[in-house]
Amino acid sequence: MNATIKTEKKHFPVLLSKLTNIISPLYGGTFIDCTFGVGGYSNEILKDKRNNIIAIDRDISTIEYANLLKKKYGNRFQFKNIKFSQIVNLNAKNLKGIIFDLGYSLTQINDNEKGISFNSKGKLNMRMGLNNISAHDVINYMKEESLNKIFKYFGNEEKSKFITKKIIQKRQSKEIQTQDLVAIIDSVKKFNKSKIHNSTKIFQAVRIYVNREISELIYGLINSFKILPIGGIIAVVTFHSLEDKIVKFFFKYYSQEINNSRYLPEKKKDSKVFKLERAKPILPSSEEINKNPPSRSAKLRYGFKIAHLSNFEEFENQFKFFLELENLGINLWKSFYL
Repeated sequence: MNATIKTEKKHFPVLLSKLTNIISPLYGGTFIDCTFGVGGYSNEILKDKRNNIIAIDRDISTIEYANLLKKKYGNRFQFKNIKFSQIVNLNAKNLKGIIFDLGYSLTQINDNEKGISFNSKGKLNMRMGLNNISAHDVINYMKEESLNKIFKYFGNEEKSKFITKKIIQKRQSKEIQTQDLVAIIDSVKKFNKSKIHNSTKIFQAVRIYVNREISELIYGLINSFKILPIGGIIAVVTFHSLEDKIVKFFFKYYSQEINNSRYLPEKKKDSKVFKLERAKPILPSSEEINKNPPSRSAKLRYGFKIAHLSNFEEFENQFKFFLELENLGINLWKSFYL
């Protein structure tokens, strides 16, 4: 998950002006850019000399762009090669806001070694950094039932069962590489009339599983809340429905009066811990979509912290199925890497 998305020639940080308009009243402190990428958000925020940035990214290749900002802004910029869930370990003084943009950069998409794009060649990968497994492991070694579930629920792929069966058949004779997987999907979906590429949903599903994107997002949000002072902001840009469902629940549920647990209905309700200025997400303008067509799926949601909370049981329970889905085949991975 990273801070810009693909266009033909250059990067466009999505919803940049709308995001900076929202957070600018808080300028004069530290902001955490959780998806540094090539530094679009960080660079814009650092243009105001009152601000500091701590940028994080699990992809160590982004250090090249981090070094450029370090040279430009000096001590006002720091970079950490960590995942969302590790944000709780940061020491951010005068923290004002935490920003997530869950897209991928053009640099990452065009990196054949990462293999995020279905136009990549060679061995499957999709690891964004700090991973235990790769897409090669998933496609070539995961059991049929588990593979089908990954495709169906992380990719919302209607043809998941048929694609899975063809993968199982193919890998009996050879190791499946990127081109092979694309060919398998095309053979199943040859009459598909959708405007999106045949491989989009399968590649999304495998990428989510390989990088544990659901648990990283959920615990990234929880741990961001824990380190954020009252009055600070969390802002998140999502690009697909499952991400947005998680983020929407997080802000909506905790902006209402809540029980700490569904199992304790008699307990007095806690006060809400988020203030939302709007219930609906902010969407890109037609002008931005024309300039950068992939931005059409972006949604920006945000909330201001107004109280503390230590128990996020309801949030975890709401998405327990997806958290468990990320652990399918875990014994297989242990046999590889332990």
